Amino acid sequence: MVVVDQLSKSTHFLSLSHPFTIKTVAEKFMEGIIKLHGMPKSIVSDCDPIFISYFWQEFFKMSSTKLQFSSVYHPQTDGQTEVVNRCVEQYLRCFVHQWPRKWCCYLPWAEYWYNNTFHISTWMTPFQALYGRLPPSIPIYTTCFSPVHEVDQQLLSHDDLLQQLKTNLASSMNKMKQLTD
Repeated sequence: MVVVDQLSKSTHFLSLSHPFTIKTVAEKFMEGIIKLHGMPKSIVSDCDPIFISYFWQEFFKMSSTKLQFSSVYHPQTDGQTEVVNRCVEQYLRCFVHQWPRKWCCYLPWAEYWYNNTFHISTWMTPFQALYGRLPPSIPIYTTCFSPVHEVDQQLLSHDDLLQQLKTNLASSMNKMKQLTD
């Protein structure tokens, strides 16, 4: 589930496994959105049966949230989310090239990346728009200093992952260049 704040452009990516129910979607929404930001004033959603359900309509009515649906033939009603979906799909493709079944493990990194990417429409990153400051940078981990082996392994695997991503992106750009030339 992709949730985008219309003002700051910040996003949250919440993984749902099929088959999901109204209850599991509500729990994810509560865990990933409401606890961090409170109840939204309005929501634009596609016509998914989960959001058309009586539960959600009553839930949003009781919380004074206006529930709006995008039209089936006009997906541009929620074009901002469509753009985010394309971006996160492209990002995940670069990460999961070798391990396609592990895509949900990379959602936190995808969210971090998206929320720390400069947006021309706001002239800042979503993180900066939301919190009023730039995010702290993640240093490159080069030597094993931690007495906790798991910390070393986690940080080293993160650096390996970033290196793999750079390799995948370079390969992709090279293919695109060859096709163009």
